[in-house]
Amino acid sequence: MSARPSPSARRRRRWTLPVAVLVLLAGGFGLYLFEPWKAFTSTRVDEAPPAAAAPLASPAAAAPLASPPAGGAVLPPSPSPAGPGAAAGPVEGVAGAFRSGEHPTTGTARLVRLADGSTVLRLEDLRTSEGPDVRVYLSAEPAARSRLDTLGDAPVELGRLKGNLGNQNYAVPVGTDLTRVRSAVIWCARFSVGFGAADLTASAR
Repeated sequence: MSARPSPSARRRRRWTLPVAVLVLLAGGFGLYLFEPWKAFTSTRVDEAPPAAAAPLASPAAAAPLASPPAGGAVLPPSPSPAGPGAAAGPVEGVAGAFRSGEHPTTGTARLVRLADGSTVLRLEDLRTSEGPDVRVYLSAEPAARSRLDTLGDAPVELGRLKGNLGNQNYAVPVGTDLTRVRSAVIWCARFSVGFGAADLTASAR
C-alpha cells in the first residue's frame, strides 16, 4: 500500500498554487509600475523647428522683452498676422538650460511664439533618462524647486515626453498665462519626481 500524504503535505499543496499566482501578479505589477527596462533604453526624436526664427517687422515690436512679474516668462505681444506689425516667422521668447533633477538632464528649453499667435515649447539637444509616464510641464516654480519634487500651483501639462534624446516641439495650450511660467519641467507623473528643469528667462538668441 502506498503511503498517504501527511496533513502538513496536503496543506503545503493547498497553498502552493495561490502563492504562485500572487507572486506572478506582484511581479507583473512591479514591472508595469517601474518599467525597469527603460533604464537601459533610449528614444531619439528629432523634430525640425516650426520655422526659422525671424525678428518682428516693426521697431516697436522688436523692443527688448519686458521684465516678467515675479520672474515669470514674457513673450512679445502677439500681432495680427495680417496687420503691419505681423511677424515674418516665429519670434524667440525666453529660454534656459536644463538642470538635473533625479536623473542627469541637459539641453535647452525655449518658448517660441509663432506667426499665428500660438506658442511652442521647444526642447533642443535634450539628453535625459527614459522612465515610466514621463511628461513635460510648464511650472510657476523656479527650476531649483521644480527639478526635484514640486510642480507648484496649476502646472500646465504639454504632453508625454516624446523621447529622452533629441529636439522636440510641444504646443502650449491657448490661454496659458505665460506671465506665471518660470520653468519647463520633465516630470515623472507616476512617482511625482522631476527628471530635470530649465528656468525660462530672457533669451540671448
